[in-house]
Amino acid sequence: MFYLFTEQNTLNKSGAFLIPYLICLVTCGIPIFLLELALGQFMGVGSVEAWTRLAPALKGIGISSFIVTTQMNTYYIIVLVWAGYYLVNSFTGALPWATCNNAWNTDRCFSGNQNISVYNTSITNGTERTVDASIEFWEISDGIDEPGNVVPGLAVALIVAWTLVFVCVCKGVRWTGKIVYFTAIFPYVILTALFVRGITLEGASDGIYYYLYPDFTRLQDPQVWIDGGTQIFFSYAVALGVMISMGSYNKFRNNFYRDCFIISSINSCTSLFGGFAVFSVLGYMAQEQNVTVAEVVDSGPGLVFITYPKAVSKMPLSPFWAVLFFIMIILVGFDSQFVDVEGFLTPVLDAFPNVMYKDKNRILMTAGYCICSCLVGLAMVTEGGMYVFQLFDYYSASGLVLLWICFFEAVAVGWVFGQKEFQYACELMLGRRISAWFFICWKFIVPVITMAIFLFMLVSFTPLKYGTHYTYPRWAQGIGFCMALVSMSCVPLGVVHAFFTQAGSFRERLKKIFKVNIQDQQKMRELDIYL
Repeated sequence: MFYLFTEQNTLNKSGAFLIPYLICLVTCGIPIFLLELALGQFMGVGSVEAWTRLAPALKGIGISSFIVTTQMNTYYIIVLVWAGYYLVNSFTGALPWATCNNAWNTDRCFSGNQNISVYNTSITNGTERTVDASIEFWEISDGIDEPGNVVPGLAVALIVAWTLVFVCVCKGVRWTGKIVYFTAIFPYVILTALFVRGITLEGASDGIYYYLYPDFTRLQDPQVWIDGGTQIFFSYAVALGVMISMGSYNKFRNNFYRDCFIISSINSCTSLFGGFAVFSVLGYMAQEQNVTVAEVVDSGPGLVFITYPKAVSKMPLSPFWAVLFFIMIILVGFDSQFVDVEGFLTPVLDAFPNVMYKDKNRILMTAGYCICSCLVGLAMVTEGGMYVFQLFDYYSASGLVLLWICFFEAVAVGWVFGQKEFQYACELMLGRRISAWFFICWKFIVPVITMAIFLFMLVSFTPLKYGTHYTYPRWAQGIGFCMALVSMSCVPLGVVHAFFTQAGSFRERLKKIFKVNIQDQQKMRELDIYL
């Protein structure tokens, strides 16, 4: 989603982020994206079964991706919940986060033009410390150990969101595909409208200049490169197993090579285009407050749910533009949520094909999963739910975990599957070979880059913070590490399990667990085609 891209831009002085982003896109993002699409299409099954059939020792990669997807589904939907909550509150004459006349506002509420950072929630006005109205609407408690009460509006939005996901996913990808025609196309209409409105505002040029102009001194900071790499992996949904699941529904002769470049181009161009729409408005907000753009922007969810809504509240016809913005966020977000949930369901269906591929059983299983995920999500719709959300986001489905899985995926295809076998598989599907560039990436570039970033993140690790003022307690950090280790440990444990379940000597066992039998898989896929 484009706002994830703009979050990283604001964090890394904007234009400087584009350089590592584009380099990582060409050397890592597109190659891994192509790898997963091709593997899913050739195997015709979800992530767990696909890696298992490739070689028994690689089953852990699929299980690791499956666990990450399961964790991500529980918290990613919270973004849609917040957007839905803001959308409902936008149908009013005056946006509630722009005033201090609401029931939830305190005596410290302030709705003037001073710039308030989402993380520095108060300013000094004489001797009294005040809190911006947009911050009070956000309702953040003092820490993860003070969750507060469940916010009724958010709880209702959570139930509605999971109900919609269930209705759209329960009948399979064919039904979901019909819905995606609308949810994937209409956001571009809204985004274009927001873009046109944004660039016509006073100060828009300052925001766009900040967005595009690279501060080359920032390229000396390894953190910029780390954010560029991890952002690519997350925005392209690689290492989550979902692309393998989606590819498994393709026809065996589908041109996945063409699809890869079309989808990649649309994905990155949408992110870049969305940045113009967002930063033009932030430039307007900076001029209104008589500060620089750098002082206005925030990273993380605060950009979408505090900074941008606050900027919109100062525009003419502000409720109208707020409605458009949050509808766009919801539609784009649901697209991603549909895919992520399907990434969970497909491996389960593959594990029990005789039972789960019956329509009734699939519907029941989908309903049970949505209900369980909704219950977990209740922890994130409390007054302190933002802290739980960030804990999940930081440890379960981004950063170290995605780098770890991408490293082993590239090694598995580049060195275990091998160039000769993979080219043969691609030739069966496409009728021609793919560029040797991708094999260079899989064998050398992706492993080097992912492991370099992974090791640097370990060496430079600092405790998770919410903004600059709140450091998570040790018990919360421990829970976060456990979430990451649960998925990461599956890769080596998968090798160990495969090794000890084989008979023979040490060398014979190694040979068996890393043996790739592409001919058997070819026969299975051809049988599926004819059936």
